[in-house]
Amino acid sequence: MVEDKTALKPKTKAKPKLERPKLYKVILINDDYTPREFVIMVLKAVFRMSEETGYRMMLTAHKFGVCVIVVCARDIAETKAREATDLAKAAGFPLMFTTEPEE
Repeated sequence: MVEDKTALKPKTKAKPKLERPKLYKVILINDDYTPREFVIMVLKAVFRMSEETGYRMMLTAHKFGVCVIVVCARDIAETKAREATDLAKAAGFPLMFTTEPEE
């Protein structure tokens, strides 16, 4: 009887490592011209916030100059910031929203 000396090794499958998408912050920049009620209305309409949460975010931006509104994927953050800024421009207010990467 002949002995077979070959060893069979199972094939390993390499799984590609999927990275989570980098997150971006949407930041509300305070100005002295946009009425508080309008800022709250924009936060409610674009970011689906309640009246109370919108009021707190608006006051935070008023006190500190800026306020992080939401942290999400880049394309969503840029779309929301652009939508909110365009809504303010259409109404004639200089309200600004920007995005920046989360650290």
